[in-house]
Amino acid sequence: MTSSNPRRGWSARTAWEGRVNAPLRSFLRTETGGARVVLVAAVVALLWANLHLSSYESLWSTPFSVQFGDWRVSHDLRFWINSGLMTFFFLVAGLELRREFDIGELRERRRLALPMLAGLGGMLLPIGIYLAINAGHPTAAGWGAVMATDTALALGALAVFGPRFSDRLRGFLLTVSVIDDLVAIAVLAIAYPEHPSSTALFVAAGIFGVVLLVRAWGVRFGPVFALLGVAAWVAVSESGVDPVLVGLVMGLLTYAYAPGRNELQRASDQFRLFREQPTPQLARMAQAGLTSALSPNERLQTLYHPLASYVVVPLFALANVGIVIDGELLARAVTSPVTLGVVAAYVIGKPAGIVATSWLVARLSGNRFRPPVGWVAVAGVGTVSGIGFTVALLIATHALSGSALDEAKLGILVATVGASVITWLVFRSAARLPPARRARALLGVAEGIVDLMLPVDPERDHLRGPSEAPVTVVEYGDFECPYCGQAEPAVRKLLADFANVRYVWRHLPLTDVHPQAQLAAEAAEAASEQGAFWEMHDLLLTHQDALNPADVLGYAEQLGLDLDRFREHMVERMGVDRIAEDVDSADLSGVTGTPTFFINGRRHHGAYDITALSAAVKAAFASAKLRPEYHRREPGRREGGPAS
Repeated sequence: MTSSNPRRGWSARTAWEGRVNAPLRSFLRTETGGARVVLVAAVVALLWANLHLSSYESLWSTPFSVQFGDWRVSHDLRFWINSGLMTFFFLVAGLELRREFDIGELRERRRLALPMLAGLGGMLLPIGIYLAINAGHPTAAGWGAVMATDTALALGALAVFGPRFSDRLRGFLLTVSVIDDLVAIAVLAIAYPEHPSSTALFVAAGIFGVVLLVRAWGVRFGPVFALLGVAAWVAVSESGVDPVLVGLVMGLLTYAYAPGRNELQRASDQFRLFREQPTPQLARMAQAGLTSALSPNERLQTLYHPLASYVVVPLFALANVGIVIDGELLARAVTSPVTLGVVAAYVIGKPAGIVATSWLVARLSGNRFRPPVGWVAVAGVGTVSGIGFTVALLIATHALSGSALDEAKLGILVATVGASVITWLVFRSAARLPPARRARALLGVAEGIVDLMLPVDPERDHLRGPSEAPVTVVEYGDFECPYCGQAEPAVRKLLADFANVRYVWRHLPLTDVHPQAQLAAEAAEAASEQGAFWEMHDLLLTHQDALNPADVLGYAEQLGLDLDRFREHMVERMGVDRIAEDVDSADLSGVTGTPTFFINGRRHHGAYDITALSAAVKAAFASAKLRPEYHRREPGRREGGPAS
């Protein structure tokens, strides 16, 4: 932070920070909505196939070719969907796993061990069950169809049946299911190739090597990677391996990171130049600056995730779910080792494998590696992972054919419904537990990642509420920021609704966009010196359009402060160092905009209305109740005046 000479006025400048939303919450919302579309597509496919099978099969068997000179690629429409468009689905899966690995829960590498092993256990046991039932039958080759979880439908089912306050639960499921997908696609590539060509595989490996070199050189031009991705897809397709592998690998190679101050400063400067001179050249520069401030991972997720959820996966369901369900198929399915193997593997094997492996890892590690959620929630993740729909169908179409494929598809549909019902029963049973037992069953006792790098210090920070409250809400704010003004009523209502919440304000004046923010922050510190921080805080947020020197002096007079002391504090800029400490702590915690909230040290992402903040605080209370010190803590005195 830089400051001007105190004799030149009451203002200072700090770097502007953009607003960043974590992808996980929007990811979950998209998956929930996309799951509904997939279910509709599946029902339409079943109705279509049972009403007019010939038209259904003739459409998806229609040949479609791409030709450049003498070079020609020709496949039927079902192949272009299953191996072409589905590449985007696995690209999104790879992007999300990489995001979790770079800036999400898995950035602490030790947290990867348990979900990775749980995912593997949740694949090995179903495979064992399927092979045991199909032993001695040619259909044993279909073992790969019982490995993976459909991430989209599983997250959608969890949103409907599961608790609504645990992002850790959803993150745990996401990690387990994406690891499933990663291994399943590797199995698809290795175990089910068609006429493998080593030459084409070497070409594909060379193209991936070029991708790594281009990335190492710092190239960020999207079309370059798109061209290399298409070339890799064609090479892998010609090799006989399913080319959806290309999407997953490209996703895993795409970095995710939060924008830094330098990138955001450049974006701000370029936009300000455009505002002063709105020319096409400066418009392109401003657009490029804003785009470059975001990581390639986030840009690609924003671009492809809705496409994958609302177009690609529903089209895949429409092209593959259609089977004729008649008395003959049902009679075969009752005794079919394929159908029985698929259903048993997903409905029994998946949850048993995930729960048993998680328990063994926690037990053998002395609880050094434990699930991020409670054991009932682990069971819920296990049961909902029995929804294998998309990837199960994809592998089944490679591993089986004819009547065996129809029996496998029926088993996958039955398993999807059965896993959903059992998941509902698990979480319905948990909801009937007493509050304390329910919190432990769903949330567990694992410590979450602490994002707030500078802990709250009651001797230094500005506190409102009980000083020893079990839940602490920290806001980094800017008195001129309109979003902080919009959040203030929600904060007041939060403190009114929850008497045992401690609220902390820390300064982050963004004077590149709010020229009076630094002055307002210094005025609040000048009032604090006379014991009136919160009264000045409330006036400043109430009058965000009137923050000039004369205005803040009028507020000091309105509060009955000693005006000579107030003027001296402002002229000598005695609050600058205190504000700079808050800005430095914001940098350490990766704060990139205002308002930014932390609840018990964990950053709150997404909306900051009363509904979202209340849900986050309730989840924090539920976690706090599991700690022994919660029951020994007595509410302390309330500081800083009333909340309303």
